[in-house]
Amino acid sequence: MKEIISQYDFKSHAVLIDSSEISYIKEGIGEKTLLFVHGLSSNSDAWSENIKDLKEHYTCVALDLPGYGRSSKPEVDYTPTYFAEILHKFIAELELKNVVLVGHSMGGQASIKLATSYATDIEKLILIAPAGLEQFSEAGANMLKSFFTVDMVKNTTDEQIEKNYALNFYQLPEETSRMIADRKQIKFATDFDAHCTAIVNSISGMLNDPVYADLESITKKTLVVFGNKDMLIPNRYLNPTLTIEDVGEIASQKIKEVKVAYVEDAGHFVQFEKPIEVNQLIQQFVDAN
Repeated sequence: MKEIISQYDFKSHAVLIDSSEISYIKEGIGEKTLLFVHGLSSNSDAWSENIKDLKEHYTCVALDLPGYGRSSKPEVDYTPTYFAEILHKFIAELELKNVVLVGHSMGGQASIKLATSYATDIEKLILIAPAGLEQFSEAGANMLKSFFTVDMVKNTTDEQIEKNYALNFYQLPEETSRMIADRKQIKFATDFDAHCTAIVNSISGMLNDPVYADLESITKKTLVVFGNKDMLIPNRYLNPTLTIEDVGEIASQKIKEVKVAYVEDAGHFVQFEKPIEVNQLIQQFVDAN
């Protein structure tokens, strides 16, 4: 079985953190650094449509979290706290300065942990459709954990992969075809089993390591962005009466200095579906005093 190398828009580099090789891309030479953190079942290439434009203004760094993309896939508890520790060490190792942390979905939950555990690492915080704002009952959390098994992830058919990606968007952009092809290809990678385990442990990790109580401890100016047609947040089965606006209101009520923005006609993967609108929001927020 051969190793499958994901196709990224930008050249990747690697650094060793806690005996794990962390793959990342770095573009641009701006004074401020945007550090992009991807979500579940994703990788640094999730930010390609944003980096194409934003690298003209900032230093843009996006990493593959452990368990994902080209990074190592160790046997660890893939909790938001674990990811925050990796991010903290990554920032120090690369000597990143003037960091604005940008986290999507699961990466958003990890970013909240870093913002509260290592606040001096960053200047501002941007959360794109972040996980962790809506709460789940213990029964609901246990149901989610029992539903997602390693075998289920391993045996996902090509047809189901396409359906899963479609759920992330209001209207599936043509550019996602490469992402979908990449996800189908990694089934043949030598580390695919470890990747599937990382996905399952990441889901349990998010549920076992909540950040709802941490929101009030965020001291940095924060931008929260949602697509107004997000089909994944809130969870339609476990929180059927909750709306995306309700989730945004949680951010408004809990985070001290926060702006909540909604992008029209965009789904959960809002930064890829509507990069122009999201980039504009990011730039306005980063450049404001």
